[in-house]
Amino acid sequence: MFKLTRLSFTLAALTLSAVVQADITVPLGTPQRVTQLFAYPNNCSVICFRPWTLEQTVEHYLNQSLQRDGYSRGKVSVKTEHDQVLATFSGVPDGYGQPLTTLLDTADLAYQGASKLNGDGKWQFNWYLFPPDYSLTHFQDYLESATTDRWATLLTANGIPATQTPEYQTIIDIAPIAAPATAGKDLEGVYGYFTDYQTRMVKELSQHAGGALPMVAFGAPVRSWIKQQYGQTVAVLGLAQISPAVGSQVAVLGANHPSYIWYAANPDTYDGDEQKADEAGLKVMGQDLSAACWQASMGQKPTSAPNVQLKGCMNTWQVTRKEQTCELFYTSIRELTPDQANAKCAQPAIKTQLRQLKSAVPEPAIEAPAL
Repeated sequence: MFKLTRLSFTLAALTLSAVVQADITVPLGTPQRVTQLFAYPNNCSVICFRPWTLEQTVEHYLNQSLQRDGYSRGKVSVKTEHDQVLATFSGVPDGYGQPLTTLLDTADLAYQGASKLNGDGKWQFNWYLFPPDYSLTHFQDYLESATTDRWATLLTANGIPATQTPEYQTIIDIAPIAAPATAGKDLEGVYGYFTDYQTRMVKELSQHAGGALPMVAFGAPVRSWIKQQYGQTVAVLGLAQISPAVGSQVAVLGANHPSYIWYAANPDTYDGDEQKADEAGLKVMGQDLSAACWQASMGQKPTSAPNVQLKGCMNTWQVTRKEQTCELFYTSIRELTPDQANAKCAQPAIKTQLRQLKSAVPEPAIEAPAL
């Protein structure tokens, strides 16, 4: 997948309380509405890959949410009664249904934007609403993709247990379209159709009982969107503050899209010059590890100073642990063995490139929110 359309928050935003109550029932809407918002059926072309009913499909996704919100013993059952789809949860806080209701209300805005896009003749025949294409049709899991897998690996390298990485991948796509991996250019002209959806999602997900959640803006289109919507310029490893709601200030870090490294480190990008590709890949790996480090640090301490955390992260991965940055590049991107990666990183040309990473570490600054 190469969709430069991600915003990600550093903590899961749906968990409301540690107090677990009795069963709660949440109305999800009419079957027509639920069919639209859950892209049902997800994977049918005459023969359904998984021949699930609408209710089974909704149960599948809501069970994913339960697990990723930390309710490993929680359960959900879905049924349709009197033209309403109802989800009954057990093992969750009494207020668990409110964020879900709000999320679906916001998703209606995305559906409206997609409908207008289609009405204007700009929707394509092989697009779906919401998750990336193969995540929807094959895995039916938003976090089952090369992009999210790579970012989870970087979070793990920064001390986040693998089982907890989903909590750091609360994601908003500024184009909530399940499009093929090659559709990046086709999506560039559609973002304006989803403004109401985008801004409400940022507003809702940035609010948390413990304070505003920090956010990472992945990829050039998202960083441009931050500039357009909030008046803030945010470069890769640059910081800004936005105000998605009155009285709320959210720290935003600019980052590469998690998939960008496969383009940046591709020799074909440099007419077959492998040395240039390695140099670019090492630079991007240092940036990505630093961004994941900031996300991990801010997720654990959301009220800490964003610029202090970023400076520490950049020094960690681009100065003191630059050899590990190199090894991770060659094992995860070039798919070398650890011994082969160590040998590669010991070469004089690579050592020179690693020394240059240090000179690329600026003093982080944070821009004030637009008034």
